[in-house]
Amino acid sequence: MSDLQDQVAVVVGSSSGMGRATAIGLADRGAKVVLAARRRDKLEELASEIGTNTLVCVVDVEDTEQVEALIRSTLDAFGRIDILVYATGTNIPERSLQDLSYETWNMMINTNLTGAFYCTKAVLPVMRQQQAGLIIYLSSGCVQSPDMSGVSYQATKCGMSGLAHGTFKEEQENGVRTTVIFPGLCDTPLVFKRPTPTPPEVMAKALQPQDVADACLFVATLPERARVPELVLLPAGL
Repeated sequence: MSDLQDQVAVVVGSSSGMGRATAIGLADRGAKVVLAARRRDKLEELASEIGTNTLVCVVDVEDTEQVEALIRSTLDAFGRIDILVYATGTNIPERSLQDLSYETWNMMINTNLTGAFYCTKAVLPVMRQQQAGLIIYLSSGCVQSPDMSGVSYQATKCGMSGLAHGTFKEEQENGVRTTVIFPGLCDTPLVFKRPTPTPPEVMAKALQPQDVADACLFVATLPERARVPELVLLPAGL
């Protein structure tokens, strides 16, 4: 694997969980990292931990102007964008069809899927001009094994596959690569949004955010001639 010295990575959803661990890992490998999420305090805390070559950008992925400003700020600071990691995602306790409302359905679609499209749409002109770029989407293991995470969550995570693979088909001649990573149960704050708490003995076997970050780093450090379309990462004990 190569290092990422002087490459520029934008991590959307880097304030916690998998995104946070991925941002740290990219910085450790030498990348300049743009930390993007809604919570400025968490981003600034992470930037202080990483040190130099970071940029904090507060962004709501449901707002196209804020997403486009994120890309402009990155270019102003670092001049290029080599990697985009879309690690933003949410779920709700009221996830059953009986409880799901039109409003919560739209919120889930906007955050988990439309936000990924907005970020993809905004970064592609940069990667086309460079004739190189990698987009990593963090989806969910529920795509391969449907579960009780809720139809809105599963629909958005399945939709990310279509976004990723369709983008690659259109943009591969421009040097753009895409990867979808499907993590299984992971010990992140999202677990606390489950309607019923997950038993401690189950969580003890869950993936850790660092495991997902390591998968992102594996993909990001491959040479440009190589592409991983999909990567399924599941807890070995569940």
